[in-house]
Amino acid sequence: MSRLEKIEAMLKDSPEDTFLRYALAMELRGENQLDRSVGIFLELTKEDPPHVPAFFMAGQVLEMQDEIEDAKAILTQGISEAQKQNDLHAAGEMTQMLDSLD
Repeated sequence: MSRLEKIEAMLKDSPEDTFLRYALAMELRGENQLDRSVGIFLELTKEDPPHVPAFFMAGQVLEMQDEIEDAKAILTQGISEAQKQNDLHAAGEMTQMLDSLD
């Protein structure tokens, strides 16, 4: 059983588990299933509270898909959310990435 299959099996028991959903999106990214991956990352950005690392990863996947304006938009949202959650490290990483896209 692949790692992707293991994560999917665990999600059947805990479909709302943020960590497992994030892990699934990361595995999908690694397997170049970018549309599915970014969809999960974007769902995680809409959680309450939003999952800050998902903004950064969504931005990376969108950049990989040459969706630069969408990547900029999600990174901008992520920076704001990271600051709200006092995650200055994540805000800094997203700011660097945003700057590199200009």
